[in-house]
Amino acid sequence: VQLQASGGGLVQAGDSLRLSCAASGRTFSSYAMGWFRQAPGKEREFVAAISSSGGSTWYADSVKGRFTISRDNAKNTVYLQMNSLKPEDTAVYYCAADDFLWGVVIQENEYDYWGQGTQVTVSS
Repeated sequence: VQLQASGGGLVQAGDSLRLSCAASGRTFSSYAMGWFRQAPGKEREFVAAISSSGGSTWYADSVKGRFTISRDNAKNTVYLQMNSLKPEDTAVYYCAADDFLWGVVIQENEYDYWGQGTQVTVSS
């Protein structure tokens, strides 16, 4: 599967953004999906994950209550709605896919496919 992330940009603290990740292929509904981010000088970190059906989600503590992951399997797309953005949310955001039907996937090394990343910059 090929993944194309979009929707990043430059916003002010407190603003919102919605990232999208469009997937190619006909089996999108069999993939667990996740969002990760990498800030300058830091390692890539987990942000949010959603199961193949969309019935289960999981969030990093740093974004819980502010970010929402969702998916539309008919459109082969996963979303990350980001509200109340903070300067520390500044990073390149990556979407990822794992051929796993039984829940969410948290570990970065479990994911098989990665998108190219989209830059999110939050100014104070």
